[in-house]
Amino acid sequence: MSLAVHVAQPTSADMGTDAVLRAAGVGTGDEVVVPTYGNVEVAAAVVSAGAVPVFADIEPSTYCLDPDAVAAVVNSRTAAVVAVHRFGHQADMGRLRALGQRHGLLVLEQGEPAMGADGQARRQAHAAYLSGRLRGVVTPSGGAGHTFQQYVVRVPGNGRPDRDAFARAVRGRGVDCRVPVKTPVHRTSDFWRDVVLPETERAADETLALPVDASMSRRDLQRVVSACNALGGLLQPAF
Repeated sequence: MSLAVHVAQPTSADMGTDAVLRAAGVGTGDEVVVPTYGNVEVAAAVVSAGAVPVFADIEPSTYCLDPDAVAAVVNSRTAAVVAVHRFGHQADMGRLRALGQRHGLLVLEQGEPAMGADGQARRQAHAAYLSGRLRGVVTPSGGAGHTFQQYVVRVPGNGRPDRDAFARAVRGRGVDCRVPVKTPVHRTSDFWRDVVLPETERAADETLALPVDASMSRRDLQRVVSACNALGGLLQPAF
């Protein structure tokens, strides 16, 4: 039977995930399934525990591990799965725990820093305002329980140069924005894998985090909308 454990956001690879893995007996010769869209420290924690990180693809709507993709890489060496909640989206823990029970896997989840109720409510309200007015970008799906730790849109086009050009233009109009994941973990030098993870790579090419801080005023939000919508003709969706 699997063991489901919630692991708070670790501050380093030697705190949190690797300690839980070791305590559960996961180590040399074992494989641990992890996402590669962000969080290099999760893969590092698996290595620190003596195991091998195995990368699975994400769900495009939540940016969290896709249970079907996890199931596809599980084998006799798989000992655990580490799901990471992303941007305020929750991973599908119900399906991941069921998968763990079927295969006898340890199932861990890594959360995000908690916000106060007031701050969360303001972020959700700001996100609703942006989603109702932005044009030319794909706004995040709300979904049940989305806390909008980050407000991440997709810039349609043909890959990273389009998203990056859009980001530069938005910054030029005085709006702060950032690329949440520049390079997937499986494309970094320390964890390079010759694997095909299309949703992960597409997300890394297209995603852009726009400001949605609880402290923002309505004028701040209007500035974000104006800056982005003024660039709506910059890019054409790829079909």
